[in-house]
Amino acid sequence: LFFCPTQTVERRVRANDREYNEKFQYASNCIVTSKYNVITFLPVNLFEQFQEVANTYFLFLLILQLIPQISSLSWFTTIVPLVLVLSITAVKDATDDYVSKEKWMNVRVGDIIKLENNQFVAADLLLLSSSEPHSLCYIETAELDGETNMKVRQSLSVTAELGDPNSLASFDGEVVCEPPNNKLDRFCGLLCWRDCKYPLSNHNMLLRGCVLRNTETCYGLVIFAGPDTKLMQNSGRTKFKRTSIDRLMNTLVLWIFGFMVCMGVILAVGNAVWEREVGSLFQSYLAWDLPVDNFLFSAFLSFWSYVIILNTVVPISLYVSVEVIRLGHSYFINWDRKMFCPQCNTAAEARTTTLNEELGQVEYIFSDKTGTLTQNIMSFSKCSINGHAYGGYTLYTTVYQI
Repeated sequence: LFFCPTQTVERRVRANDREYNEKFQYASNCIVTSKYNVITFLPVNLFEQFQEVANTYFLFLLILQLIPQISSLSWFTTIVPLVLVLSITAVKDATDDYVSKEKWMNVRVGDIIKLENNQFVAADLLLLSSSEPHSLCYIETAELDGETNMKVRQSLSVTAELGDPNSLASFDGEVVCEPPNNKLDRFCGLLCWRDCKYPLSNHNMLLRGCVLRNTETCYGLVIFAGPDTKLMQNSGRTKFKRTSIDRLMNTLVLWIFGFMVCMGVILAVGNAVWEREVGSLFQSYLAWDLPVDNFLFSAFLSFWSYVIILNTVVPISLYVSVEVIRLGHSYFINWDRKMFCPQCNTAAEARTTTLNEELGQVEYIFSDKTGTLTQNIMSFSKCSINGHAYGGYTLYTTVYQI
């Protein structure tokens, strides 16, 4: 009936019949938007944390300290601060990534749900009936396409009469439609009910992410749930975001590391000169330790020893300080009375503590309206009002659009 390159060429949904619908193993309405789970948290979080140059440096330093010939400090002095930093950041990331269960997670395909005014649409629904005249329904689709103007949806005339719970509970229509896809402006399907078939279009659908407006109540049949909804079909993978301060700190650490390498080179050259000019005089009673057999190899080992000794130049504590400041800043956002909305009785909520400093920063301005930043000059030619022609002269008007 519906062409699709995948194996599933159509979807069949029977209203109020979970046993029938569960045979197709449709997705539930539970959506997890977190980056981690119990299995992937440790490896993924460590991979993200070692994107920080300082963390990578101290891991490299720890490896060097395990080599006896160049280890000038105990490995314990490096692993303790490194584990402390990684643990604090991991706890913060796990807290940010924690996702609570949503209200509609138990909804299944084929269920009929009731929505009230100003409520988010929980799944992709076929509109069955509405409290408004002609069974109309008004929605706001800002979450889908960014448009805040109202859009109108209407149920089929044959289901508009299903306005009471008893009629909805006995409704046994079956929907045959296209499989899940990411086309927000298209829907093809049929409603089979009482030995008749009725065509369905996008005009009859309420998509997840929409908000019900100016409509007291409406009822809808769940067609797509959870990851099968068009909103989630358009969602990409969660990306690891870095702020400008993170990039700046990485750059500063690289410069500090470069300075430390220069210091190590200078000290290694000094060691080579001393071993050649002075140290050779003591070889008879104070020989080099194996595997050192010449002054150049001694200078090479000394370079890595100085890298270990100068490790305090790299400020690993700076990352901890920044994370603590971000955490405190997120609480200040939650407590800010100026960001409280009295109409909705809702306070601001910082859902992540890693991007606080990016709030309010404008980097680009885009415009999609022709002539927005240009000067339009229009020339009046002629017009006809009530059968009388006006014109014959030229009137220039200048319109500036900002």
